[in-house]
Amino acid sequence: MSLDSVSSQQTASAHTPTSSVQVIGSRWAVAAGHTLASEAASRVLGAGGNAIDAGVAAGITLGVVHCDMVSVAGVAPILVHVARTGETWQVSGVGPYPRATTAAYFRERHGGQIPPGLPRTVVPAAPDAWCTALERWGTMSFAEVATAATEHAERGFPISQFTAYQMGSNADKYRRWPSSAALYLRDGRALRMGEILVQRELGETLRRMARAEAKAGGSREAGVRAARDEFYRGETAKRIAEFHRVEGGPLAASDLAEFSVEVGPALRTTFGRYDVAACGFWCQGPSLLQMLNLLDSVDLKALGHNSPAYLHRLIETVKLAFADRDAYYGDPHFVKIPADALLSKAYAAARQRLIKERAWPDMPPAGDPDRLDAVRHKEAALPLAGGSHPAPGGTAESLDTSYVAVVDEAGNGFSATPSDPNVDSPVVTGVGCVVSPRGSQGWLDPEHPSVVAPGKRPRLTPAPAMAFTGGRLFMPFGTPGGDVQQQAMLQVFLNATVFGMDPQLAIEAPRVASRSHPDSFWPHAFAPGKVEAEQRIPKETREALVALGHTVADWPEWEWRAGAVCAVRVGPDGARWAGADPRRGAHAIAR
Repeated sequence: MSLDSVSSQQTASAHTPTSSVQVIGSRWAVAAGHTLASEAASRVLGAGGNAIDAGVAAGITLGVVHCDMVSVAGVAPILVHVARTGETWQVSGVGPYPRATTAAYFRERHGGQIPPGLPRTVVPAAPDAWCTALERWGTMSFAEVATAATEHAERGFPISQFTAYQMGSNADKYRRWPSSAALYLRDGRALRMGEILVQRELGETLRRMARAEAKAGGSREAGVRAARDEFYRGETAKRIAEFHRVEGGPLAASDLAEFSVEVGPALRTTFGRYDVAACGFWCQGPSLLQMLNLLDSVDLKALGHNSPAYLHRLIETVKLAFADRDAYYGDPHFVKIPADALLSKAYAAARQRLIKERAWPDMPPAGDPDRLDAVRHKEAALPLAGGSHPAPGGTAESLDTSYVAVVDEAGNGFSATPSDPNVDSPVVTGVGCVVSPRGSQGWLDPEHPSVVAPGKRPRLTPAPAMAFTGGRLFMPFGTPGGDVQQQAMLQVFLNATVFGMDPQLAIEAPRVASRSHPDSFWPHAFAPGKVEAEQRIPKETREALVALGHTVADWPEWEWRAGAVCAVRVGPDGARWAGADPRRGAHAIAR
């Protein structure tokens, strides 16, 4: 049963968000997808930690208190800005398919599907990503930043309204696996808002990592590495590998032991007087940069905020960027990506010619960045999963994510989008959480750049961003939302930079989202021409979009699938403006 299905939503009470006040501080600010994650970050900042310490604390905590959307053993792409040097770094927070996983594995053993459960497991990247960021740019120990997460796991925490909604909508999915049902169901039903969830095994996993750190001795950095190694080479790794062995999963101890995340400079582009940074082509982050390039020369303000002409331009821009995403993006170790050309202004100028007064009825053709051609002429259409086009209007098993942004007093920035919900794979006994089922974002089409292969990373949807102006950090921002992520982030960024909205207002403004592309999650459903729009966008505007050739589907006035953007903006006087999306109960704290 899909999260998109109407029947699943009828099993839980409605999630009705309310608007929030603007949060402003003079020293630091944090905005995250759960109140307790923001509190964990604020605790670390109050104790003298920097943005990286605080961001890691919030990220690990999200894996505990927002386990419907994030796993401690999931994915965690990260951007870090170091104020002292002016450098901005990316951490590749997604792991590869195990050696035993091939496209043939899914075709021959799973009927040509990438099914829920252990078959879609990839090496969990989040523990290494958190520890790598902490070791390189933090100031605290693993035990210190994991304190709040460990406490919430062991003592329990009350389920939030949004988590209760999600768990209630997906109770049948937990019943597929005894270890998940035992942890997340009570008397056969999902936990309700305010009921306490205790995750003792997960708390013990975090404590094992902290004990390994304490035993290591030596420098702070050596201790953090020891905590990381416990997960990938110690008792935790043994438990994960044994669970897969017994249950017939593909992940082996050697897959865990040989893994490490990558660190490198963030990718960047310019938009007016702003620079925007994103993670690499192993995720969809560069598509935001392509969208901004396509819009950089357009007088968006003259079109009018959320006018039919403005929304049409944004929707068609998204289609162009996602056509290139589907044609070129993938693990750079396996796929030759024309990265510089894709992100060039000259290529964007060529692609702009494809935006017409009428909407493309489906996804436009990919371009040819090497030749600066608007269309890659060797193909009439892009290859889709299985070599065929899914039926129009199909739905996808679009599971989800969370987010955290931090700016500290020194001007350091942290932006991370951890993910992997607890409904997509079984809880690993003795570890206390699911282990990254991100293999759901692979393809079985051998012509697709993200076709499944041993040791290859699937193309990731979680993709944080940062913006700069005048050589200084302006705003870390990001959101959950699958394929909606870069679309929601684009709209919020433009609300703030083109239309001058304060972060909270920029976040709360109504949004649209295109579905005219293969969904990133298996089975890669495709809804040609479809646009979803929150009903706070006037009916006349939505009707005008239909007249322009878009197929408009109405969302509620506040729709959780429209994303849950969080951001921290640094004002010209140094004030920290934190914005948190009420669509999913995100929370901001500043001092």
